Amino acid sequence: MNDPNCIFCKIASGEIPAKKLYEDDDVFAFHDIRPQAAVHFLIVPKEHLPSLYDAGMSQLRPLGKMLALAGELARKEGAADGFRAIINTGRVGHQEVYHLHMHVLGGPEPLGPMLQRRK
Repeated sequence: MNDPNCIFCKIASGEIPAKKLYEDDDVFAFHDIRPQAAVHFLIVPKEHLPSLYDAGMSQLRPLGKMLALAGELARKEGAADGFRAIINTGRVGHQEVYHLHMHVLGGPEPLGPMLQRRK
């Protein structure tokens, strides 16, 4: 089921254009419009799922594809020496779009620490 007000549902349906890297019946991947690294794209399930909190065993197929595609697509995009996969969840996790999605970031330069260490 899709949410008619969700930007990622609109991208999945073709209502909003995106520079897609991959698409099948379960997931799609596209370049982030505000890249934070030389390589920065999203992998998104086509089914509207607000967050990782809402995922369950019935989403094994799209969730598995998201993880399985990350490395292949990262290498194709130029992240040959590693990448970071991030799923922001909820307010504390800084989730901005409430449709589950995974950011894949990488490139030729190291990304730096993921979070600042607490003292």
